[in-house]
Amino acid sequence: MSKKQSYYIQSDFIVLFILFVCISLLSIFNAQQLEQYGDDNNFVLKQIVWFTVGACMVAAIQFLDLEQLYKASVYIYGIGIFVLFVLLISPEGPGAIAERTNGAKSWFKLPGLSVQPAEFTKITTILYLAAIISKHKAKYEVTNMKTDILLVLKILAITAAPVVLILQQPDFGTSMVYLFIAGMFIILSGISWRIIISLIALISVVAGAALGFIVKFTDLAKELVGPDQAYQIDRIMTWFNTSAPSNDASWHFDRAYMALGSGQLFGKGMNSLQVSFPEAQTDFIFSVIGESFGFIGSALVIFLIFIFLYKLLTLGLNVYKHSAFGAYLCFGYLSLILVHAFQNIGMTLGIMPVTGIPLLLISYGGSSVLSTMIGLGIVYRIAVEHTIQNDYLFK
Repeated sequence: MSKKQSYYIQSDFIVLFILFVCISLLSIFNAQQLEQYGDDNNFVLKQIVWFTVGACMVAAIQFLDLEQLYKASVYIYGIGIFVLFVLLISPEGPGAIAERTNGAKSWFKLPGLSVQPAEFTKITTILYLAAIISKHKAKYEVTNMKTDILLVLKILAITAAPVVLILQQPDFGTSMVYLFIAGMFIILSGISWRIIISLIALISVVAGAALGFIVKFTDLAKELVGPDQAYQIDRIMTWFNTSAPSNDASWHFDRAYMALGSGQLFGKGMNSLQVSFPEAQTDFIFSVIGESFGFIGSALVIFLIFIFLYKLLTLGLNVYKHSAFGAYLCFGYLSLILVHAFQNIGMTLGIMPVTGIPLLLISYGGSSVLSTMIGLGIVYRIAVEHTIQNDYLFK
């Protein structure tokens, strides 16, 4: 193997990816054994297809470099926003291009395929945010309160466009992912802590007031959000009080929590699930892991996610000295993996409200897998360029 070829063998990322794939396929295989899915849903085979296509995308991204991605980021971001807008105005119903699922118009319905644009615009938004922040910091090497506020406004404006469009679908859970990523960018971009603390205080007051209103005036809150989104209020109420009167949200949580706990220390093993619950292969895949592999298996999955996050963080810190754009791409992708992991596992444990947020690189899905693999391909390219840079420096 030549030295040039060796640059493209980032063994740590390859090993982590293989481990995630193995966990995903084993968990999905167990999930699809539940009687509720029958014999016609081969989620494992479909997931293999998605991972294969995603791996091809990772390979294709290696033909690009960070400079090209930097220059194209604004156009890629614009395409993402345009697609979200097209989805919003597209007709829905039998034979139409748009598809409403669980009350949200979040999918394009293509022949034999459904695509969720919001998953891909997570990556396009991260790409453009990283470009804007690195450009801003290059322009204002000496910062002050004015330049920091300007950067905050840029981050919020870029994030607001997809969030507003996604809220129109409506998809509250996905929109919160974007806001979390924006918040992480604000914290990690070197902005004055006085501004950050002020923002945290403002968000805490607004969020607290909103939650207080929902708890105190539940029926009125349901009327304000409309009948199609009333279930979101039920999910929040279930989060506050798991012993509240039974509804869909509490039933989902009860069944998933029961499955997670029934695995005990070592789990029930392969093909031995006994607790049925909805969306086992996607939203509640961590419950399947808990029932199948017990506390030990669940802890190992969390540890693997932690190792992946640590790798992204260290790569970003090491890359920063020669590419701020690459560093912020790593931090943005880290934020995406982190918020999905925290929300997905958290709702299974009952510390977060139930939402349709998948556990990235493990949950079954087409759009979520492909978008995550695109992000992984970009991060992999950053690692390749960092290896090349270090090789030149120490020749």
